[in-house]
Amino acid sequence: MAELPAYRLTATQALSLIQSNKLTVEDYAKSLLSRIQERDSIVKAWAFLDPEFVLTQARELDAIPSSERGPLHGIAIGVKDVILTKDMPTCHNSSIYREDGVGLVDAAPIITLRAAGALIFGKTTTTEFAAVTDGGPSTNPHDEKRTPGGSSSGSGAAVGDFQVPIALGTQTGGSTIRPGSFNSIYALKPTWGSISREGLAQYSMTCDTLGLYARSVEDLDLLAKVFQLADDEPIPATPFNIKGSKIAFCKTNVWPKAGPGTQAAFKKAQELLEKQGATIEEIELPGEFEKIKQWHANVLAGEGRTSFLGNYLFAKDKMHKMLHEHVENHTKLSRKAQLESYDGVARLRPVWDEIASNYDAVFTPSVVDEAPIGIQSTGDASFCSMWTILQVPCLNVPGFAGENELPIGLTLVGPRYRDLHVLYAGKAIGEVFEAEGGFKSKLF
Repeated sequence: MAELPAYRLTATQALSLIQSNKLTVEDYAKSLLSRIQERDSIVKAWAFLDPEFVLTQARELDAIPSSERGPLHGIAIGVKDVILTKDMPTCHNSSIYREDGVGLVDAAPIITLRAAGALIFGKTTTTEFAAVTDGGPSTNPHDEKRTPGGSSSGSGAAVGDFQVPIALGTQTGGSTIRPGSFNSIYALKPTWGSISREGLAQYSMTCDTLGLYARSVEDLDLLAKVFQLADDEPIPATPFNIKGSKIAFCKTNVWPKAGPGTQAAFKKAQELLEKQGATIEEIELPGEFEKIKQWHANVLAGEGRTSFLGNYLFAKDKMHKMLHEHVENHTKLSRKAQLESYDGVARLRPVWDEIASNYDAVFTPSVVDEAPIGIQSTGDASFCSMWTILQVPCLNVPGFAGENELPIGLTLVGPRYRDLHVLYAGKAIGEVFEAEGGFKSKLF
């Protein structure tokens, strides 16, 4: 472990070295900053980063006595630039706030992370208000000609490129899972409401969820403990045993969009798990689930109408046209249709919980395919939006490769408030996918 450059360490590895006094937080921060200096002109993951401020914080953390250190002491965390930070600007990738984005308070998740001893490293890039699909300036660390996904573009790219071990994103459609797949990292969208989103820019109160990025499930377990995620049923002390487990694969009605890379990953995952002794079953959802795509669109249109009204009235000329359309009700959404969408999805949430409870794990596609060429668009979230509005825990599990040898992940989906079980199964299954799925990273 110690032979790796510090920036290559997972959070769990770095924490072990810091706790044993084999690595100072300052030296760790310097290693990460050197990686960023080397790669920032290519990846462009940061909306705000002040190296001197990072080192000042690191020295302050090193001065804390061992007995007073928190469970994330010294661990560097990138923060999507729609999440308030009291000591860094929050600009939402909006020209409205670009010149005056200084916040006076921390968002609730930042308060929690600071209390745990985390080093809040900087603000990562996002699309405007995390609500549009226009990409840039961030690029995919595995191929700079391609998107890292979005809207949590910089967070996914920074973790994938070894610039920080952990980063925060958000998800309203597919903004956590898609970058996870494109950047070959683990990405957790927890159960809606399980982590406070006070202090995060709002698009949809029904869908918006804090997202967590890391390069290992162990690191996500660290975050789960800090955020006090809890299942009713305790997680076994012994590792998840794939042999004898019952694992479902659900293509959903979006499957016709699946490209060759996702189709191949879906097939190979089943073969790998069968080889490990799992019982595999392909399942189809009841027909009413096909309505969720439109219901999701309706909810975003209705809630976006209110979320963006203030900025629209204040500075319409500085906002993306899509945000204008929300406020102006461009789709002519009726309140009746909005209510039908709320009620329809609400009926299906317990239906999904019951279906998922019959299996030890359920997998579904994360993305259409590997990251598309170009950074003008962040890609298609079609495979993710259903699970977001169902408010269930989702974990992108990396390991597969597309036709261009670029990363593709699959999503492990669970019933609501079974987040820890999703991580429990995802750790064991992820080890198989990463070892035998076929993706070989060329990053160093």
